[in-house]
Amino acid sequence: MRPRGDLKRHELIGLEVEIVTSTHPGYVGMRGQVVDETKRMLVIEVCGAEKKVPKNSCVFEFINGGQRERIEGAEIEFRPEDRVKRVK
Repeated sequence: MRPRGDLKRHELIGLEVEIVTSTHPGYVGMRGQVVDETKRMLVIEVCGAEKKVPKNSCVFEFINGGQRERIEGAEIEFRPEDRVKRVK
């Protein structure tokens, strides 16, 4: 389990995620597992299909060891390897 509040600086692939708000109404309520990540997108496996979701237009709720942590997509809109350096 990762420390609460420190999720923005760690690997997101493999975590369960739910989209709680979005500028695109079709994304709201989408829930699945993060299977890939790029600078601007999360790839979420939903019911066996991979969905690409833009980070900057969503608020994500990650399930981390039974705890939930909300993160604004704009806060993690970096390449995964750069988040460690930039996000505080």
